[in-house]
Amino acid sequence: MHVELDEPKCVAAGQCVLAAPEVFDQRDEDGIAVLLTDTPSPELHDGVREAAVVCPAAAIRLTDK
Repeated sequence: MHVELDEPKCVAAGQCVLAAPEVFDQRDEDGIAVLLTDTPSPELHDGVREAAVVCPAAAIRLTDK
């Protein structure tokens, strides 16, 4: 799995951080999501998929590696 985050689309809802805190974080100054790793380990894939589904801005894109 490869994860892409379109930061300009992010609305700082934080849903990705709740779903996959090992993969996403938020900047302190504006709450915009930050991608911690673009190639999460297999045990994190379910959470990352959930993050992509619940993102209100559709700012997360997942592709096969």
